[in-house]
Amino acid sequence: MTATSSPESPAQPTPAAQYVRMSTEHQQYSTENQRDAIAEFARARGYEIVKTYADDGKSGLSIEGRASLRQMLTDVESGAAPFRAILVYDVSRWGRFQDADESAYYEYVCKRAGIKVEYCMEQFANDGSPVSTIIKSVKRAMAGEYSRELSNKVFKGQCRLIQLGFRQGGPAGYGLRRMLLDVSGTPKGVLKRGEQKSLQTDRVILVPGPEEEVRTVQSIYEQFVKHGKSERTIADGLNASGVASGCDRPWTRSMVHQILANEKYIGNNVYNRVSFKLKKKRTVNPPDMWVRSDGAFDAIVEPESFFMARGIIQERNRHFTDDEMLARLKTLLAVHPELTGALIDETDGMPSSSAYRTRFGSLVNAYRLAGYTPERNFEYLEVNRQLRQAHPQLLGDMIQDLQTMGATVERDESSDVLVINGLYSASLYLARCRSTPAGSHRWRFRVPEERAADIHIIVRMDPANEQPTDYFLLPTLDIEMPEFRLAEFNGASIDTFKFESLEFFFGMAKVVQIEVAA
Repeated sequence: MTATSSPESPAQPTPAAQYVRMSTEHQQYSTENQRDAIAEFARARGYEIVKTYADDGKSGLSIEGRASLRQMLTDVESGAAPFRAILVYDVSRWGRFQDADESAYYEYVCKRAGIKVEYCMEQFANDGSPVSTIIKSVKRAMAGEYSRELSNKVFKGQCRLIQLGFRQGGPAGYGLRRMLLDVSGTPKGVLKRGEQKSLQTDRVILVPGPEEEVRTVQSIYEQFVKHGKSERTIADGLNASGVASGCDRPWTRSMVHQILANEKYIGNNVYNRVSFKLKKKRTVNPPDMWVRSDGAFDAIVEPESFFMARGIIQERNRHFTDDEMLARLKTLLAVHPELTGALIDETDGMPSSSAYRTRFGSLVNAYRLAGYTPERNFEYLEVNRQLRQAHPQLLGDMIQDLQTMGATVERDESSDVLVINGLYSASLYLARCRSTPAGSHRWRFRVPEERAADIHIIVRMDPANEQPTDYFLLPTLDIEMPEFRLAEFNGASIDTFKFESLEFFFGMAKVVQIEVAA
Protein backbone atom coordinates (compact mmCIF):
# COMPACT_ATOMS: atom_id res chain seq x y z
CA MET A 1 0.00 0.00 0.00
CA THR A 2 1.46 3.33 -1.03
CA ALA A 3 1.25 6.21 1.44
CA THR A 4 -0.08 9.48 0.11
CA SER A 5 1.74 12.70 1.03
CA SER A 6 -0.19 15.67 2.39
CA PRO A 7 0.17 19.03 0.60
CA GLU A 8 2.88 21.27 1.98
CA SER A 9 1.67 23.98 4.39
CA PRO A 10 2.49 27.55 3.33
CA ALA A 11 5.64 29.03 4.86
CA GLN A 12 5.01 31.28 7.84
CA PRO A 13 6.02 34.94 7.26
CA THR A 14 9.03 36.26 9.15
CA PRO A 15 8.04 38.78 11.86
CA ALA A 16 9.67 42.15 11.22
CA ALA A 17 9.72 45.67 12.65
CA GLN A 18 9.72 48.79 10.53
CA TYR A 19 11.66 51.93 11.40
CA VAL A 20 10.53 55.19 9.78
CA ARG A 21 11.93 58.68 10.25
CA MET A 22 10.96 62.03 8.83
CA SER A 23 13.56 64.75 9.28
CA THR A 24 12.71 68.42 9.37
CA GLU A 25 14.73 69.10 6.22
CA HIS A 26 13.20 66.23 4.19
CA GLN A 27 9.46 66.65 4.29
CA GLN A 28 9.09 64.75 1.02
CA TYR A 29 10.15 61.61 2.88
CA SER A 30 6.84 61.36 4.73
CA THR A 31 6.47 58.45 7.09
CA GLU A 32 3.34 57.38 5.19
CA ASN A 33 5.33 57.01 1.96
CA GLN A 34 8.00 55.08 3.80
CA ARG A 35 5.41 52.73 5.30
CA ASP A 36 3.90 52.08 1.86
CA ALA A 37 7.27 51.21 0.35
CA ILE A 38 8.20 49.02 3.32
CA ALA A 39 4.84 47.21 3.17
CA GLU A 40 5.37 46.39 -0.52
CA PHE A 41 8.88 45.13 0.21
CA ALA A 42 7.57 43.01 3.10
CA ARG A 43 4.91 41.35 0.94
CA ALA A 44 7.43 40.53 -1.76
CA ARG A 45 10.02 39.11 0.68
CA GLY A 46 7.75 37.21 3.05
CA TYR A 47 7.88 39.54 6.05
CA GLU A 48 5.03 40.40 8.40
CA ILE A 49 5.32 43.78 10.11
CA VAL A 50 4.51 43.30 13.78
CA LYS A 51 5.91 46.52 15.28
CA THR A 52 6.53 50.08 14.13
CA TYR A 53 9.13 52.51 15.44
CA ALA A 54 8.66 56.08 14.21
CA ASP A 55 10.73 59.24 14.76
CA ASP A 56 8.74 62.08 13.22
CA GLY A 57 10.44 65.40 12.61
CA LYS A 58 13.78 64.16 13.97
CA SER A 59 17.18 64.87 12.51
CA GLY A 60 19.32 61.89 11.61
CA LEU A 61 22.56 63.58 12.67
CA SER A 62 22.72 61.76 16.01
CA ILE A 63 20.85 59.22 18.07
CA GLU A 64 20.04 61.84 20.71
CA GLY A 65 16.41 62.87 20.53
CA ARG A 66 15.43 59.83 18.46
CA ALA A 67 13.48 58.04 21.15
CA SER A 68 12.06 55.36 18.85
CA LEU A 69 15.44 54.33 17.43
CA ARG A 70 16.86 54.12 20.93
CA GLN A 71 13.87 52.08 22.11
CA MET A 72 14.25 49.76 19.14
CA LEU A 73 17.92 49.13 19.94
CA THR A 74 17.01 48.54 23.59
CA ASP A 75 14.39 45.98 22.55
CA VAL A 76 16.90 44.31 20.25
CA GLU A 77 19.59 44.05 22.93
CA SER A 78 17.11 42.75 25.50
CA GLY A 79 16.66 39.58 23.46
CA ALA A 80 12.89 39.82 23.80
CA ALA A 81 12.14 41.61 20.52
CA PRO A 82 9.13 40.00 18.79
CA PHE A 83 10.73 40.31 15.35
CA ARG A 84 13.65 38.83 13.40
CA ALA A 85 14.27 41.66 10.93
CA ILE A 86 14.13 45.46 10.76
CA LEU A 87 12.90 47.09 7.55
CA VAL A 88 14.08 50.62 6.75
CA TYR A 89 13.28 52.76 3.70
CA ASP A 90 16.93 53.47 2.84
CA VAL A 91 20.33 54.08 4.43
CA SER A 92 19.66 57.78 5.03
CA ARG A 93 16.51 57.01 7.08
CA TRP A 94 18.67 54.89 9.39
CA GLY A 95 20.71 58.02 9.98
CA ARG A 96 22.88 60.78 8.58
CA PHE A 97 25.56 60.31 11.21
CA GLN A 98 28.62 62.47 10.69
CA ASP A 99 30.75 59.45 11.60
CA ALA A 100 29.78 56.60 9.25
CA ASP A 101 31.11 54.09 11.79
CA GLU A 102 28.31 55.07 14.18
CA SER A 103 25.67 54.03 11.65
CA ALA A 104 27.52 50.76 11.06
CA TYR A 105 27.73 50.13 14.82
CA TYR A 106 23.96 50.36 15.36
CA GLU A 107 23.39 47.94 12.49
CA TYR A 108 26.00 45.60 14.00
CA VAL A 109 24.13 45.70 17.34
CA CYS A 110 21.09 44.29 15.51
CA LYS A 111 23.14 41.73 13.57
CA ARG A 112 24.81 40.54 16.78
CA ALA A 113 21.36 39.87 18.25
CA GLY A 114 20.41 37.80 15.21
CA ILE A 115 18.19 40.48 13.67
CA LYS A 116 18.72 41.46 10.06
CA VAL A 117 18.44 45.04 8.78
CA GLU A 118 16.89 45.43 5.33
CA TYR A 119 17.04 48.67 3.28
CA CYS A 120 13.91 48.42 1.15
CA MET A 121 14.59 51.06 -1.53
CA GLU A 122 18.32 50.50 -2.04
CA GLN A 123 19.57 48.79 -5.19
CA PHE A 124 21.72 46.30 -3.28
CA ALA A 125 20.92 43.34 -1.04
CA ASN A 126 22.15 43.77 2.52
CA ASP A 127 23.58 40.24 2.57
CA GLY A 128 27.02 40.91 4.09
CA SER A 129 28.83 40.40 0.80
CA PRO A 130 31.90 42.55 0.02
CA VAL A 131 29.93 44.44 -2.62
CA SER A 132 27.09 45.34 -0.24
CA THR A 133 29.58 46.33 2.48
CA ILE A 134 31.36 48.71 0.12
CA ILE A 135 28.12 50.23 -1.19
CA LYS A 136 26.76 50.69 2.34
CA SER A 137 29.94 52.45 3.41
CA VAL A 138 29.65 54.84 0.47
CA LYS A 139 25.95 55.41 1.13
CA ARG A 140 26.60 56.17 4.80
CA ALA A 141 29.34 58.64 3.93
CA MET A 142 27.07 60.26 1.33
CA ALA A 143 24.25 60.56 3.88
CA GLY A 144 26.54 62.39 6.31
CA GLU A 145 28.02 64.54 3.56
CA TYR A 146 24.53 65.57 2.43
CA SER A 147 23.84 67.00 5.89
CA ARG A 148 27.12 68.89 5.86
CA GLU A 149 26.40 70.34 2.42
CA LEU A 150 22.83 71.20 3.40
CA SER A 151 24.05 72.90 6.58
CA ASN A 152 26.46 75.02 4.57
CA LYS A 153 23.75 75.92 2.02
CA VAL A 154 21.28 76.87 4.73
CA PHE A 155 23.91 78.92 6.55
CA LYS A 156 24.88 80.76 3.37
CA GLY A 157 21.20 81.40 2.63
CA GLN A 158 20.67 82.80 6.12
CA CYS A 159 23.75 84.98 5.80
CA ARG A 160 22.46 86.31 2.49
CA LEU A 161 19.12 87.22 4.07
CA ILE A 162 20.91 88.91 6.96
CA GLN A 163 22.96 90.99 4.53
CA LEU A 164 19.74 91.96 2.76
CA GLY A 165 18.44 93.28 6.08
CA PHE A 166 15.98 90.53 7.04
CA ARG A 167 15.59 89.26 10.59
CA GLN A 168 16.40 85.57 11.24
CA GLY A 169 14.43 84.32 14.23
CA GLY A 170 14.28 85.40 17.84
CA PRO A 171 12.03 87.92 19.62
CA ALA A 172 12.17 91.57 18.58
CA GLY A 173 13.04 92.88 22.02
CA TYR A 174 11.68 95.75 24.07
CA GLY A 175 10.98 98.85 22.00
CA LEU A 176 10.94 96.93 18.69
CA ARG A 177 8.45 94.84 16.75
CA ARG A 178 8.64 92.27 13.94
CA MET A 179 7.10 93.42 10.66
CA LEU A 180 6.10 90.72 8.16
CA LEU A 181 6.81 91.45 4.48
CA ASP A 182 5.59 89.56 1.43
CA VAL A 183 7.84 88.48 -1.44
CA SER A 184 7.67 91.94 -3.01
CA GLY A 185 8.61 93.70 0.23
CA THR A 186 5.11 95.00 0.99
CA PRO A 187 4.29 95.06 4.73
CA LYS A 188 1.65 92.52 5.74
CA GLY A 189 1.37 93.42 9.42
CA VAL A 190 3.16 93.26 12.76
CA LEU A 191 3.69 89.80 14.22
CA LYS A 192 2.51 89.41 17.79
CA ARG A 193 4.58 87.66 20.41
CA GLY A 194 4.75 83.95 19.62
CA GLU A 195 3.43 84.33 16.06
CA GLN A 196 5.46 83.01 13.12
CA LYS A 197 5.35 83.55 9.39
CA SER A 198 3.28 81.01 7.48
CA LEU A 199 4.87 81.33 4.01
CA GLN A 200 8.48 80.52 3.19
CA THR A 201 8.66 83.49 0.82
CA ASP A 202 7.68 85.97 3.54
CA ARG A 203 10.41 87.92 5.32
CA VAL A 204 10.68 89.71 8.67
CA ILE A 205 12.29 93.03 9.55
CA LEU A 206 12.45 95.00 12.80
CA VAL A 207 10.51 98.25 13.16
CA PRO A 208 10.13 100.70 16.06
CA GLY A 209 7.57 99.62 18.64
CA PRO A 210 5.06 101.75 20.57
CA GLU A 211 6.20 105.32 21.24
CA GLU A 212 6.23 104.85 25.02
CA GLU A 213 8.62 101.88 24.68
CA VAL A 214 10.88 103.79 22.28
CA ARG A 215 11.03 106.71 24.74
CA THR A 216 11.90 104.29 27.56
CA VAL A 217 14.78 102.81 25.55
CA GLN A 218 16.11 106.30 24.79
CA SER A 219 15.78 107.23 28.46
CA ILE A 220 17.78 104.14 29.47
CA TYR A 221 20.66 105.26 27.24
CA GLU A 222 20.48 108.84 28.52
CA GLN A 223 20.58 107.73 32.17
CA PHE A 224 23.46 105.34 31.54
CA VAL A 225 25.63 107.56 29.31
CA LYS A 226 24.91 111.12 30.48
CA HIS A 227 24.04 110.59 34.12
CA GLY A 228 26.31 107.63 34.87
CA LYS A 229 23.60 105.47 36.41
CA SER A 230 24.17 101.71 36.65
CA GLU A 231 21.89 99.14 35.05
CA ARG A 232 20.57 98.15 38.46
CA THR A 233 19.73 101.73 39.40
CA ILE A 234 17.95 102.24 36.08
CA ALA A 235 15.96 99.02 36.57
CA ASP A 236 14.93 100.06 40.08
CA GLY A 237 13.80 103.45 38.76
CA LEU A 238 11.69 101.87 36.00
CA ASN A 239 10.01 99.55 38.49
CA ALA A 240 9.34 102.42 40.90
CA SER A 241 7.75 104.41 38.06
CA GLY A 242 5.50 101.51 37.11
CA VAL A 243 6.96 101.14 33.60
CA ALA A 244 6.02 97.74 32.16
CA SER A 245 8.93 95.62 30.95
CA GLY A 246 6.93 93.97 28.17
CA CYS A 247 7.42 90.44 29.52
CA ASP A 248 5.10 90.34 32.55
CA ARG A 249 7.85 90.66 35.14
CA PRO A 250 9.77 93.52 36.82
CA TRP A 251 12.80 95.12 35.24
CA THR A 252 16.17 93.60 36.18
CA ARG A 253 19.76 94.66 35.73
CA SER A 254 20.31 92.07 32.99
CA MET A 255 17.25 93.29 31.03
CA VAL A 256 18.59 96.84 31.02
CA HIS A 257 22.07 95.59 30.10
CA GLN A 258 20.68 93.70 27.09
CA ILE A 259 19.14 96.90 25.74
CA LEU A 260 22.43 98.76 26.18
CA ALA A 261 24.49 96.05 24.46
CA ASN A 262 22.43 95.04 21.40
CA GLU A 263 23.18 96.69 18.05
CA LYS A 264 19.63 96.21 16.80
CA TYR A 265 18.69 99.43 18.59
CA ILE A 266 20.86 101.40 16.14
CA GLY A 267 19.46 99.42 13.19
CA ASN A 268 22.25 96.87 12.72
CA ASN A 269 21.43 93.27 11.81
CA VAL A 270 24.01 90.91 13.38
CA TYR A 271 24.08 87.12 12.99
CA ASN A 272 26.32 84.11 13.77
CA ARG A 273 27.52 85.36 17.14
CA VAL A 274 26.81 81.84 18.38
CA SER A 275 26.75 78.70 16.22
CA PHE A 276 25.42 75.19 16.82
CA LYS A 277 25.92 73.38 13.53
CA LEU A 278 25.20 69.71 12.91
CA LYS A 279 24.17 69.14 16.54
CA LYS A 280 27.71 69.83 17.70
CA LYS A 281 28.84 71.84 20.72
CA ARG A 282 27.51 75.37 21.03
CA THR A 283 30.29 77.78 20.02
CA VAL A 284 30.63 81.49 20.77
CA ASN A 285 32.20 83.01 17.65
CA PRO A 286 34.67 85.91 17.60
CA PRO A 287 33.47 89.21 16.07
CA ASP A 288 35.33 88.59 12.80
CA MET A 289 32.99 85.63 12.14
CA TRP A 290 29.82 87.62 12.69
CA VAL A 291 27.59 88.29 9.69
CA ARG A 292 26.19 91.80 9.73
CA SER A 293 24.23 94.39 7.81
CA ASP A 294 24.62 97.87 9.26
CA GLY A 295 21.67 100.24 8.97
CA ALA A 296 19.25 97.45 8.04
CA PHE A 297 16.45 98.74 10.30
CA ASP A 298 15.23 102.10 11.51
CA ALA A 299 17.32 103.09 14.54
CA ILE A 300 15.61 104.17 17.74
CA VAL A 301 18.87 105.15 19.47
CA GLU A 302 21.55 107.53 18.20
CA PRO A 303 24.73 105.62 17.20
CA GLU A 304 26.83 108.03 19.29
CA SER A 305 24.89 107.10 22.45
CA PHE A 306 25.15 103.38 21.69
CA PHE A 307 28.92 103.37 21.14
CA MET A 308 29.49 105.50 24.23
CA ALA A 309 27.48 102.95 26.22
CA ARG A 310 29.49 100.12 24.66
CA GLY A 311 32.74 101.83 25.61
CA ILE A 312 31.62 102.18 29.23
CA ILE A 313 30.60 98.51 29.37
CA GLN A 314 33.84 97.28 27.77
CA GLU A 315 35.98 99.30 30.12
CA ARG A 316 34.02 98.05 33.09
CA ASN A 317 33.89 94.44 31.89
CA ARG A 318 37.48 94.03 30.79
CA HIS A 319 38.76 90.48 30.56
CA PHE A 320 39.20 89.05 34.04
CA THR A 321 41.62 86.27 34.85
CA ASP A 322 40.32 83.21 36.68
CA ASP A 323 41.88 84.48 39.91
CA GLU A 324 40.25 87.91 39.51
CA MET A 325 36.84 86.37 38.90
CA LEU A 326 37.15 84.13 41.95
CA ALA A 327 38.41 87.05 44.06
CA ARG A 328 35.30 89.07 43.21
CA LEU A 329 33.17 86.06 44.03
CA LYS A 330 34.87 85.76 47.43
CA THR A 331 34.27 89.47 48.06
CA LEU A 332 30.58 89.01 47.27
CA LEU A 333 30.49 85.97 49.56
CA ALA A 334 31.87 88.06 52.40
CA VAL A 335 28.82 90.31 52.16
CA HIS A 336 26.16 87.70 51.33
CA PRO A 337 26.10 84.32 53.10
CA GLU A 338 24.46 82.63 50.11
CA LEU A 339 25.39 83.00 46.44
CA THR A 340 22.97 82.75 43.52
CA GLY A 341 23.14 83.49 39.81
CA ALA A 342 20.56 86.25 40.22
CA LEU A 343 22.64 87.89 42.96
CA ILE A 344 25.74 87.85 40.74
CA ASP A 345 23.84 89.34 37.78
CA GLU A 346 22.35 92.10 39.92
CA THR A 347 25.65 93.14 41.56
CA ASP A 348 27.49 95.98 39.87
CA GLY A 349 31.11 95.32 38.98
CA MET A 350 30.65 91.54 38.84
CA PRO A 351 31.11 89.42 35.73
CA SER A 352 27.82 87.84 34.72
CA SER A 353 26.71 84.46 36.04
CA SER A 354 26.95 83.13 32.46
CA ALA A 355 30.61 84.20 32.42
CA TYR A 356 31.23 82.09 35.52
CA ARG A 357 29.43 79.14 33.95
CA THR A 358 31.48 79.43 30.77
CA ARG A 359 34.81 79.88 32.55
CA PHE A 360 34.41 77.24 35.28
CA GLY A 361 31.95 74.79 33.75
CA SER A 362 29.09 75.59 36.11
CA LEU A 363 28.16 78.03 38.84
CA VAL A 364 28.41 75.28 41.44
CA ASN A 365 32.03 74.61 40.45
CA ALA A 366 32.82 78.35 40.64
CA TYR A 367 31.25 78.45 44.12
CA ARG A 368 33.47 75.61 45.31
CA LEU A 369 36.62 77.23 43.93
CA ALA A 370 35.68 80.41 45.78
CA GLY A 371 35.32 78.49 49.02
CA TYR A 372 31.54 78.36 49.11
CA THR A 373 29.82 75.03 49.58
CA PRO A 374 26.04 75.26 49.40
CA GLU A 375 24.21 73.49 52.21
CA ARG A 376 22.17 71.71 49.57
CA ASN A 377 23.16 70.32 46.20
CA PHE A 378 22.28 73.15 43.85
CA GLU A 379 23.41 71.41 40.66
CA TYR A 380 19.75 70.84 39.89
CA LEU A 381 19.44 74.60 39.40
CA GLU A 382 21.73 74.35 36.38
CA VAL A 383 19.58 71.56 34.99
CA ASN A 384 16.41 73.55 35.61
CA ARG A 385 17.93 76.52 33.81
CA GLN A 386 18.70 74.32 30.79
CA LEU A 387 15.15 72.97 30.77
CA ARG A 388 13.69 76.48 30.93
CA GLN A 389 15.78 77.39 27.90
CA ALA A 390 14.74 74.22 26.02
CA HIS A 391 11.00 74.61 26.72
CA PRO A 392 10.28 77.47 24.24
CA GLN A 393 11.99 75.57 21.40
CA LEU A 394 10.08 72.35 22.07
CA LEU A 395 6.83 74.27 22.41
CA GLY A 396 7.50 76.14 19.16
CA ASP A 397 8.26 72.88 17.34
CA MET A 398 5.03 71.38 18.66
CA ILE A 399 3.01 74.38 17.45
CA GLN A 400 4.62 74.12 14.02
CA ASP A 401 3.87 70.39 13.80
CA LEU A 402 0.25 70.98 14.78
CA GLN A 403 -0.11 73.68 12.14
CA THR A 404 1.47 71.34 9.58
CA MET A 405 -1.33 68.88 10.34
CA GLY A 406 -3.80 71.63 9.43
CA ALA A 407 -4.76 72.50 13.01
CA THR A 408 -5.37 76.00 14.31
CA VAL A 409 -3.39 76.82 17.45
CA GLU A 410 -3.95 79.71 19.83
CA ARG A 411 -1.29 80.28 22.48
CA ASP A 412 -1.92 81.99 25.81
CA GLU A 413 1.24 84.07 26.24
CA SER A 414 0.92 84.25 30.03
CA SER A 415 0.55 80.50 30.61
CA ASP A 416 1.79 78.86 27.36
CA VAL A 417 -1.46 76.86 27.25
CA LEU A 418 -2.38 75.94 23.67
CA VAL A 419 -5.97 75.91 22.44
CA ILE A 420 -6.18 73.53 19.47
CA ASN A 421 -8.87 73.86 16.81
CA GLY A 422 -10.89 75.80 19.40
CA LEU A 423 -11.91 72.45 20.91
CA TYR A 424 -9.43 71.49 23.62
CA SER A 425 -6.34 72.82 25.36
CA ALA A 426 -2.91 71.38 26.10
CA SER A 427 0.16 72.34 28.10
CA LEU A 428 3.75 71.14 27.80
CA TYR A 429 6.08 70.39 30.71
CA LEU A 430 9.63 69.00 30.88
CA ALA A 431 10.27 66.50 33.68
CA ARG A 432 13.85 66.44 34.96
CA CYS A 433 15.48 63.01 35.23
CA ARG A 434 16.94 62.16 38.62
CA SER A 435 19.24 59.20 39.29
CA THR A 436 18.90 57.19 42.50
CA PRO A 437 21.92 55.84 44.41
CA ALA A 438 21.08 52.41 42.94
CA GLY A 439 21.37 53.78 39.39
CA SER A 440 17.70 53.78 38.44
CA HIS A 441 15.93 56.86 37.09
CA ARG A 442 13.01 58.86 38.45
CA TRP A 443 10.88 61.77 37.18
CA ARG A 444 8.46 63.98 39.09
CA PHE A 445 5.63 66.14 37.83
CA ARG A 446 3.59 68.47 40.02
CA VAL A 447 0.17 69.30 38.62
CA PRO A 448 -0.02 73.11 38.31
CA GLU A 449 -3.22 74.62 39.62
CA GLU A 450 -2.84 77.92 37.81
CA ARG A 451 -2.45 76.44 34.32
CA ALA A 452 -5.67 74.58 33.64
CA ALA A 453 -5.57 72.52 30.43
CA ASP A 454 -7.47 69.52 29.13
CA ILE A 455 -4.27 67.59 28.41
CA HIS A 456 -0.91 67.79 30.19
CA ILE A 457 1.98 66.68 27.98
CA ILE A 458 4.82 65.51 30.22
CA VAL A 459 8.18 65.17 28.46
CA ARG A 460 10.47 62.78 30.30
CA MET A 461 14.05 63.87 29.71
CA ASP A 462 17.00 61.52 29.30
CA PRO A 463 19.51 60.94 32.15
CA ALA A 464 21.63 63.85 30.85
CA ASN A 465 18.49 66.06 30.78
CA GLU A 466 19.35 67.08 27.22
CA GLN A 467 16.84 65.23 25.01
CA PRO A 468 13.27 63.88 25.40
CA THR A 469 12.98 60.16 26.13
CA ASP A 470 9.21 59.71 25.84
CA TYR A 471 5.92 61.50 26.44
CA PHE A 472 2.98 61.10 28.80
CA LEU A 473 -0.38 62.50 27.64
CA LEU A 474 -2.33 62.96 30.85
CA PRO A 475 -5.98 64.07 30.59
CA THR A 476 -6.82 66.44 33.43
CA LEU A 477 -9.96 64.45 34.22
CA ASP A 478 -7.84 61.37 34.97
CA ILE A 479 -5.43 63.19 37.27
CA GLU A 480 -6.38 62.54 40.87
CA MET A 481 -3.07 63.23 42.62
CA PRO A 482 -1.37 66.64 42.92
CA GLU A 483 1.99 65.07 42.05
CA PHE A 484 3.19 62.21 39.87
CA ARG A 485 6.37 60.30 40.66
CA LEU A 486 7.38 58.33 37.60
CA ALA A 487 9.82 55.43 37.43
CA GLU A 488 11.12 53.66 34.35
CA PHE A 489 8.14 51.29 34.59
CA ASN A 490 4.97 52.41 36.36
CA GLY A 491 2.30 49.80 35.77
CA ALA A 492 -0.54 49.75 33.25
CA SER A 493 -2.61 52.45 35.00
CA ILE A 494 0.12 55.06 34.32
CA ASP A 495 2.10 53.68 31.37
CA THR A 496 -1.13 53.50 29.35
CA PHE A 497 -0.64 57.22 28.81
CA LYS A 498 3.00 56.84 27.65
CA PHE A 499 3.97 57.38 24.00
CA GLU A 500 7.33 57.17 22.26
CA SER A 501 6.55 60.27 20.20
CA LEU A 502 3.85 62.92 19.84
CA GLU A 503 2.56 61.35 16.61
CA PHE A 504 -0.67 60.24 18.31
CA PHE A 505 -1.21 63.72 19.79
CA PHE A 506 -0.65 65.37 16.41
CA GLY A 507 -3.05 62.89 14.83
CA MET A 508 -5.75 64.02 17.27
CA ALA A 509 -5.46 67.53 15.85
CA LYS A 510 -5.54 66.54 12.19
CA VAL A 511 -8.32 68.31 10.33
CA VAL A 512 -10.41 65.90 8.24
CA GLN A 513 -12.95 67.17 5.75
CA ILE A 514 -16.25 65.29 5.96
CA GLU A 515 -18.39 65.27 2.86
CA VAL A 516 -22.01 66.20 3.40
CA ALA A 517 -24.41 63.58 2.07
CA ALA A 518 -26.79 64.82 -0.60
